[in-house]
Amino acid sequence: MDTGTVFIVDDEEAVRDSIAMLLRSVGLRSQLFADATSFLRQYRSELAGCLVLDVRMPRMSGLELQQELNRRGWTLPVIFITGHGDVPMAVEAMRAGALDFLQKPFKDDDLIRRVQKALDQDARERAALAGRDQLRQHFEELTPREREVARRIVAGQANKAVALDLGLSERTVELHRAHVMQKMEARNLAQLVQMLLQVDSA
Repeated sequence: MDTGTVFIVDDEEAVRDSIAMLLRSVGLRSQLFADATSFLRQYRSELAGCLVLDVRMPRMSGLELQQELNRRGWTLPVIFITGHGDVPMAVEAMRAGALDFLQKPFKDDDLIRRVQKALDQDARERAALAGRDQLRQHFEELTPREREVARRIVAGQANKAVALDLGLSERTVELHRAHVMQKMEARNLAQLVQMLLQVDSA
């Protein structure tokens, strides 16, 4: 399974290389960038992984890069690397949605553990997003009448009441209900309720 790429953005070549070597030793793939601008030029939101980011960099700082990611709606988990005097900045970064921060000098195990956590989070979020997209697609395949029946059934109406409200026979409502369950790939009513809640909140 593809675990994603660790994107390392740091203006110090020695730091970039040592982190990449450490990650390679535990089988993780990385991509290195000397500054925030080159990362923004090359990264695409469909690329899974996480970002290991230095707080202090010339031209565009790590915090400014994080703000740009947020502005673009990119949800890549961010781990900041900070010097001793940068802790208040790291706290600000956490408030802006960073996953974690590491103070230099850090232990190899600490970085590996945090990177694994970030990669797991990214994988979970991408799977959930893909699931919601698929649900939305299934929902779009329902006819207007099937959607109407689905919403009423989910709201707790019995087939008989739905039939009466919509001027249909009970048998027709049962058929619509069966089509809804089939198209949405729902095993039971409880699952259908959960699915429609997700569709509505997407």
